[in-house]
Amino acid sequence: MILITGAAGFIGFHLAIRLLEKGERVYGIDNLNDYYDPDLKQSRLELLNASDNFRFEKLDLEDKAGIDDLFSKEKFQCVINLAAQAGVRYSLVNPYAYLESNLHGFLNILEACRHSQVGHLIYASSSSVYGKNTKMPFSVHDNVDHPVSLYAATKKSNELMAHTYSHLFGLPTTGLRFFTVYGPYGRPDMALFLFTKAILEDQPIDVYNNGEMLRDFTYVDDIVSGIENLIPIVPSPSTGWNSDSPDPASSTAPYKLYNIGNNNPVKLMDFIEAIESATGKKAKKNFLPIQPGDVPATYADVQDLVSTAGFKPGTSIQEGIRKFVDWYKEYYKVTF
Repeated sequence: MILITGAAGFIGFHLAIRLLEKGERVYGIDNLNDYYDPDLKQSRLELLNASDNFRFEKLDLEDKAGIDDLFSKEKFQCVINLAAQAGVRYSLVNPYAYLESNLHGFLNILEACRHSQVGHLIYASSSSVYGKNTKMPFSVHDNVDHPVSLYAATKKSNELMAHTYSHLFGLPTTGLRFFTVYGPYGRPDMALFLFTKAILEDQPIDVYNNGEMLRDFTYVDDIVSGIENLIPIVPSPSTGWNSDSPDPASSTAPYKLYNIGNNNPVKLMDFIEAIESATGKKAKKNFLPIQPGDVPATYADVQDLVSTAGFKPGTSIQEGIRKFVDWYKEYYKVTF
């Protein structure tokens, strides 16, 4: 059985659907908090609950007793930790939520995996860990010690915590740095959702950094395929690892890091044009300076993912946005 934390979340939902379609048994947990519309999370859960191979429990990662009880009752071959307090800008408003969920909660997962001898822990990191880095494309082999948001700092901390458990206890861990994930059932706080809603309602959109942004937008099905391909690839110690010149992406412990991104950065204005094309409406743009915690560009080097998992994301922004807009119109019953 595979455990997915954050199963009612955006990526967790899509991953669970994919694994259930393959005939896997999936156990999902989620705290169903109100960071964004709980009805959207319930809609995802309804689709998941239609499968006899899916079991769900409302559970918070910070509930150590609840997590320990779950792991004592169930035997998980693989744990995929996607639950987290997300969002760069919200970390400026409510920093403690990030420490509680992303650090305390992740520690509970690490401890449970350690004591239950889980065969493989896969966890979500983020492209935000690259912070002040400007060398493009972003590589997992480069140092990432200069985050520019607390959210990014907690994700970098997850990588360090995972390495410690891989080193001390031999727990195989794989960290995945996701790059700007979008698609149907996406988070309402993300740009695509906000822009689509505003454009369809003839409301202005806020365009930060005066539109001078580059993002490696990655369609959710590509993210899921990357995770799916990596599940059976359990990390092993790197025999060539050199402590005089340490590679951040591997170790003498069973520990690995991968980027999962489209490897094709898109200008924000081109992104908006694709939404305009899919909706058939023009955007009213409100140009603003860059926001604290944001980075001007992201670009994923995915060579390690290609070499190890034999997969490279490739959904075009036009195709992905069209699929999202079609879903949005159907889900919210938008008619003209």
